[in-house]
Amino acid sequence: MVVTTFIAGAISRASGANIVGDEDRMAIEEPLEIRLGRAPIAVTMRTPGHDSELAVGFLLTEGIIQKVDDITQIAGPDRSQPNVIKVKLRRELRFDRTRLNRYFHTNSSCGLCGKTTLASISVKTKTVASGLRITPSLLYSLPAKLREEQETFDETGGLHAAALFDAHGNLQNVREDVGRHNAVDKVLGAALIKKEFPLDQKILLVSGRASFEILQKALVARIPLVAAVSAPSSLAVALARKFKMTLVGFLRGESCNIYAGAERIGS
Repeated sequence: MVVTTFIAGAISRASGANIVGDEDRMAIEEPLEIRLGRAPIAVTMRTPGHDSELAVGFLLTEGIIQKVDDITQIAGPDRSQPNVIKVKLRRELRFDRTRLNRYFHTNSSCGLCGKTTLASISVKTKTVASGLRITPSLLYSLPAKLREEQETFDETGGLHAAALFDAHGNLQNVREDVGRHNAVDKVLGAALIKKEFPLDQKILLVSGRASFEILQKALVARIPLVAAVSAPSSLAVALARKFKMTLVGFLRGESCNIYAGAERIGS
């Protein structure tokens, strides 16, 4: 099935007092229903493409699975159900079903908005132990490498991106989506499918801001360093400090703010 990530449409462009007809390209936003067997567990608004990775990453960061072998089958989307993906887990797998207590729909800007209780967004895990250490110059080089791979952003200007880098600054994977949390799930899902875990020597870079949900996903994946081109939220900073993660914000040019874990960055 051919996947389209953007469409062209007629618009009016205004410049000063002049208004003329034109055409613009827009990122596609469509719902994806994720099912465990026959049971729907979530609907997220996403950009079509890499949907299997999105589903796998979602299940990972929700604490449902820990390895790709926990999944026995992934089916869809297909022409008959272009916005439905079905996942089957190994029969003996046990998990906390209360972690799936969402309102059925989550939007593209928030992966936690459907949570029914504050307790359900907490993660019971250990602090991140990693010997990762990078130089400032390596850190400063990452946004340009990410930007070079943002193909759909070049067409629309309307997508977030997430990328994994190794300790030497080599790009491992990049994914784009209208939802920043979806982009992260896709990157993590791809790494899990390729059996590239553990990620304790990897760097996660996001093209927008660093929210609590992104830090929580990185924590579940045991990623020690998260960098963002834009600002972090106060909860993201608190989470990074609590679990000994490194959090970088406003990574632009040859400057940034280090909000937590500065010991991992140095000459």
